[in-house]
Amino acid sequence: MNDQTPVAKFSHPDITAKGERRAVVHLAGVRTLWFNTGTLCNITCANCYIDSSPENDALVYMTAPEVAAYLDQIPERGWPVGEIGFTGGEPFMNPQILDMLRLSLERGFNVLVLTNAMRPMMRKRVQDGLLALRAEFGDRLVLRVSLDHFNPDLHDEERGAGSYDITIKGMDWLQENGFRMALAGRTQWGDSDAQSRAGYAALFKARGYDIDAFDPAATVLFPEMDVRVDVPEITTECWGILHKSPGDVMCATSRMVVKRKGADSPVVLACTLLAYDKQFELGRTLQEAEAPVKLNHPHCAKFCVLGGASCSV
Repeated sequence: MNDQTPVAKFSHPDITAKGERRAVVHLAGVRTLWFNTGTLCNITCANCYIDSSPENDALVYMTAPEVAAYLDQIPERGWPVGEIGFTGGEPFMNPQILDMLRLSLERGFNVLVLTNAMRPMMRKRVQDGLLALRAEFGDRLVLRVSLDHFNPDLHDEERGAGSYDITIKGMDWLQENGFRMALAGRTQWGDSDAQSRAGYAALFKARGYDIDAFDPAATVLFPEMDVRVDVPEITTECWGILHKSPGDVMCATSRMVVKRKGADSPVVLACTLLAYDKQFELGRTLQEAEAPVKLNHPHCAKFCVLGGASCSV
């Protein structure tokens, strides 16, 4: 490939800037199907990977019938899905979120909801709906709360003054009512993995949260996703160099459904992180979404391959 005309990094689907063959990930079997419930959120973070905010409706609210249509396709395609994930925006702003959770749980899937556990989740209607789901489906419903740092000042630096205390109030309610919780934090402040987990462990112990800070699936620490930071491109040779397998990357085992503003139907994306990059849009159906994925974005390198992160439990 070295005889190719030089290209800029992450600009060519098949070759890197050095002329090497770009890594491609083939679908190994989808274990998690994600739904983005819409990009509207009750807060604006300093660095949100999907630019959620109270004003951003680039991804509009998903509806329960649209979710049901994709759930119907799972057995048709023979996908080994065990988990349905809901992300946003803030999922509890979507007026049909409880219906979507019930649909997924009734079909036997485990359900993971990513939430900031703030006011949208704490509305009486939502609380009552969650309590009903908890009573019927138990620990098959997991709420993963975004608490960016165990230090209130650092969390508020990312999410706004006072947001830590509001999130803690929501987590207290979840714990008191027997919900299964997980946590998502960030590593942007330079703590080591051990320091981060020790800090969260102390917080969980102090507040009585039944979350294992030392289990990477229960306490997920995400690397920062800044496209301005220079990262290496992932080539086919990288798997051997890094002692990793393409099957370890998130797009080997997950897909995400979104609905764009103005569109007449949802589409399926290769990745939860790349909602706006059309090269990662695979089609309207799960069958179309079985296409291989070319790792042609900085997030592919920093977040998934080098960072080793995953969005699933």
